[in-house]
Amino acid sequence: MHKIVYCIKCLSSISLRYFQPTRYMNNILRQIATSLLILPLIVFTAAAQSKNEAQINLSGIWAFQIDSLDKGVADKWYNLKLREQIKLPGSMTTNGKGNEITVNTPWTGEILDKSWFTKSEYAKYRQPGNIKVPFWLQPEKYYKGAAWYQKIVNIPSSWKNKSIQLFIERSHWETTVWLDDVQIGVENSLGTAQVFEIGSKLQAGKHRLTIRVDNRIKSFNMGENAHSVSDHTQTNWNGMVGELSLRARSKVFISDVQLYSDITNKNVLVKIQLNNTTGGPKEISLNLSAILDKKGAAKGKSLSRKLMLSEKEKTIEMVYPMGDQPLLWNEFHPNLYKMQVSLDQQKQGEADHKNISFGMREFKASGTQFTINGKLTFLRGALDCASFPKTGYPPTDVASWLKIFNTAKAYGLNHIRFHSWCPPEAAFTAADRLGLFLQVESSAWANGGNGASIGDGLPLDKYIYEESEKMVKAYGNHPSFVMMTYGNEPGGKDMVKYLVDFVNYWKAKDSRRMYTTAAGWPQNEVSDYNNMPEPRIQGWGQGLTSIINKEAPRSDYDFTKIISNWKQPTVSHEIGQWCVYPNFKEIKKYDGILKPKNFEIFRDKLQENGLSMLADSFFMASGKLQSLCYKADIEAALRTPGFAGFQLLGLNDFPGQGTALVGVLDPFWEPKPYINAAEYSQFCAPVVLLARLPKMIYTNNEELNVPLEIANFSNAPVKGITTWSIESENGVRLFNGSFKNEVIALGNAIKLGTIRQSLGSIKKAQRVILKATILNHTNTWDLFVYPKEISETSKEIMLTQTLDAKAVETLNQGGKVLLTLKKGSVKPEMGGDIKIGFSTIFWNTAWTKSQPPTTMGILCDPKHPALAEFPTQYHSNWQWWDAMTHSNAVELSAIGKDIKPIVRVIDDWVTARPLGLVFECNVGKGKLLVSAIDLLTDQDKRPEARQLRYSLEKYMTGAAFKPGHTVDLATIQQLINE
Repeated sequence: MHKIVYCIKCLSSISLRYFQPTRYMNNILRQIATSLLILPLIVFTAAAQSKNEAQINLSGIWAFQIDSLDKGVADKWYNLKLREQIKLPGSMTTNGKGNEITVNTPWTGEILDKSWFTKSEYAKYRQPGNIKVPFWLQPEKYYKGAAWYQKIVNIPSSWKNKSIQLFIERSHWETTVWLDDVQIGVENSLGTAQVFEIGSKLQAGKHRLTIRVDNRIKSFNMGENAHSVSDHTQTNWNGMVGELSLRARSKVFISDVQLYSDITNKNVLVKIQLNNTTGGPKEISLNLSAILDKKGAAKGKSLSRKLMLSEKEKTIEMVYPMGDQPLLWNEFHPNLYKMQVSLDQQKQGEADHKNISFGMREFKASGTQFTINGKLTFLRGALDCASFPKTGYPPTDVASWLKIFNTAKAYGLNHIRFHSWCPPEAAFTAADRLGLFLQVESSAWANGGNGASIGDGLPLDKYIYEESEKMVKAYGNHPSFVMMTYGNEPGGKDMVKYLVDFVNYWKAKDSRRMYTTAAGWPQNEVSDYNNMPEPRIQGWGQGLTSIINKEAPRSDYDFTKIISNWKQPTVSHEIGQWCVYPNFKEIKKYDGILKPKNFEIFRDKLQENGLSMLADSFFMASGKLQSLCYKADIEAALRTPGFAGFQLLGLNDFPGQGTALVGVLDPFWEPKPYINAAEYSQFCAPVVLLARLPKMIYTNNEELNVPLEIANFSNAPVKGITTWSIESENGVRLFNGSFKNEVIALGNAIKLGTIRQSLGSIKKAQRVILKATILNHTNTWDLFVYPKEISETSKEIMLTQTLDAKAVETLNQGGKVLLTLKKGSVKPEMGGDIKIGFSTIFWNTAWTKSQPPTTMGILCDPKHPALAEFPTQYHSNWQWWDAMTHSNAVELSAIGKDIKPIVRVIDDWVTARPLGLVFECNVGKGKLLVSAIDLLTDQDKRPEARQLRYSLEKYMTGAAFKPGHTVDLATIQQLINE
């Protein structure tokens, strides 16, 4: 074998066209070419290793094999070469591994509405090759069970006597590791990195690393709907993501550092856990130094301590002084420090170090409210339910979380609750930088169903403690981590005792954050705060008896009575849940592993019912109503004195549980077009102006009497003049005034003044906008003013609530009839069984057992002449509350397929029926206008009904009243319960 040394520089200058190579020379040239190709890789690898000799990156191609028969352990697959390949970080699904979706796919997640499996209308979606499920976003492939991952690793000789760890940032989820034929261990954390201690006796050279990942619910059951594991949201994926590495540590190393900031005494208690794997005593030196996490910041004072470490594990406590004026962390000034902790061994010269990000902050209760560093704050929160349509698993990079959290802040939020799951490290890092408050949960939603309960002695009880310990150890130094619970909405006969013990345990152990029993319930005096569902304007099961659906529109109520039962802060649990119609244009955005097959089903239904052309209109109109409902919910919370905050469900859509389109953002945290961040943050922000309106509908003989308030949870008191105005729709100022205020302290329910304004000069029915402003903070409210006196319309119109003989005779003689139906008079099969209400749908109909309302507001052409005297936009606003509470919907397909109503009702997207409130037609020789709104009952107390009736009658007397379709009298008669 010839030893050939090539000069790369020289070879690169040789032109091979001058050679007449022999066969031997050809072989040499091939060797040269191969060397040239390999050389950059060798150089790159060497450079990478020299950058961090203590770590081997395991990202890349791994061997892989599915273990669907669960025989890999018995057959010792860790001794075999696995047959397939997979790329990590990633999941089986992102690699195209797994099974095709079928009717029998073994999903992880409760399906309450099982009609997809049985109803004939879904039969075409149950066929092989056309499987489409409506429950959640549908993965391209699915697998539940054990899968094996394998890689050959080369341990360098420089790692001799080093303590080696395998680090898997996020594995889903039960993970068993073998090195060669030795089992290293089993880990099953869902919320933290899984770290396996390999030890210090591993020989240099090649070794086979084999990992078995199992994503089945096994010994401990956190609940199949828990967002940590459920297909409802992130999917029950199988794989490993984030950092995958082998790490080499010195035989004496820092295993953990916990920092406890004390803003009163301006210091930090540093608890350092040291591990000594040498088997003997070691003399070491610990050094601490804090530095402000800003470019160019000066390094802080160095604090050192020498000691003899004889134990295998020892925790050392040191108090680090932060100087006379340490910068504090809050939502407005998220100042961060880095604590540099280094360990030096006096004789061996080995060292270890950690850099830990932290903030000087104190988050605690002051009566029924929260404070941050002694200043009042108010939690304006939303849920993160682990929806990641591109990958099906959470991102582990800071940039992705900064995008999400910056969006949340743009919409006025300062708080995120992670519903029954714990995010990766990157989420905490991003929240730290932006000043967001996080509520984190121990991966469970044990609601008592399907074997998942809490406090009943099941393995989950122990797992919750273990998981919470791991979470606090991993993320406890992050200043954003201010709240923790066991998880969501528990069930179990002994859950109260268990959860009270859990809260007491953590209150005694770690005071850096606040603890409550669970998100939702039970409330208990030991909790630092309540997270309860009652303070909201619509709850589960309330239907049409809720504030927004039963009570006439107003904004002078609050939740004082509800929260008065508790001495600690109350944060409302999962408020809102207001739905919007699916945006079918969104389908093209799903270019990852999850596909919106549910949207395709809903789109097909709309098309089958001949309403495809209205898809965008339904989306926009229901979105405007959704926004109105959220404004009402959030302002009610902000009006409540002593209230601590709210958690929306949510700011973005929840794609599971039957499809819950509750967001003003889509699942990608991107805005929908009917409301933007600037508009939303008028009523959701650190400073919000509030109007306690006794009603939203007025007649012009009344006086507006409206107290203005402010919720100021900014960084400092506010000083400025409050101005107010009332403007017409086209921007003409009708009235205005101002209040001079002294300095406005932090808090809410702070009175600014009372608007008193006669409305007598408003002669024409119209929508007016009340606007209030202080400094750069503005809020607006839509009001409706109608004339008290309305002129009589022509007597040629017959007004009736029944299609009696006189009405039939009028039509037969060519007359005009306005049929205004009483609520309940429409037959069930004609639309009378449709649960109509003012608000949009709450959560969805599949998971609420069709809780009313099952409609999503109105859609109309505001320029239609029938509405000329009843000012309206194309969507529901407060003036339609009266109509929606005094009406039934009419199923237009029962009248005629070509009927285009003047006022349409938007149906649930699952049924997508053509529904009307007001429509016209020719009957016999006459003209009929049907109002499914009762415009007569108690009309002296219903100015909206009086005004709408006037508008319809005036239209019927004009030349524009020319119905385009003829309907048989019998068809109209069969509509009504006579």
